[in-house]
Amino acid sequence: MAEPEKPKQPRVRLFIALDLPDAVRAGIGRWSERALRDPALRPVPERSLHITFAFLGHRPESEIGAIEAVVAESGGPAASVELLEPEPRPRRGRPRVYALSARSEGAERLQAGLRERLVAAGLFEPEKRPFWPHVTVARVRAEGGGSRRPALVARPPGPLPQDLLQPFDAVRISLYRSELQPRGARYVPLAQVELSAGSS
Repeated sequence: MAEPEKPKQPRVRLFIALDLPDAVRAGIGRWSERALRDPALRPVPERSLHITFAFLGHRPESEIGAIEAVVAESGGPAASVELLEPEPRPRRGRPRVYALSARSEGAERLQAGLRERLVAAGLFEPEKRPFWPHVTVARVRAEGGGSRRPALVARPPGPLPQDLLQPFDAVRISLYRSELQPRGARYVPLAQVELSAGSS
């Protein structure tokens, strides 16, 4: 007699990110209303703006507690971040996203420490490409007609206002569950660690 199949463990889509201050998110939101008006662009909602530290993909629900523990151990000084002008990715051909690169030695140190803890715990397989700190501000819609090719962007994003080019402190690391929905992903925070005062 065959043994009954064990029920599959529920899996959740997870990532860990460096959160932007509310004032910076709001500033990017105001800029995007003016600069991301091309119909081919799908701006990222203000509440979803962040710098991804580690995309974990679909993980068993039972691992959430262990991942939360790693996040709790990954605190440190607040990271000083400087945003750069919007750029397309990939740079050649039609872009799929537009992003703001983020210059931050502090964020790179925090991400490296987090990555090492996740790998040691068997919770993450790091990507071969180097860490690229950035804030995705828009994704490019498919051109339609059954094609998955990105649509042509006739009016790419304009420059950032001067206030968004000034350094700021990103002061929180968060574990998020990503819930895919027809209008885009919804990010639900599961665990957070506040970073200490005094930027790095």
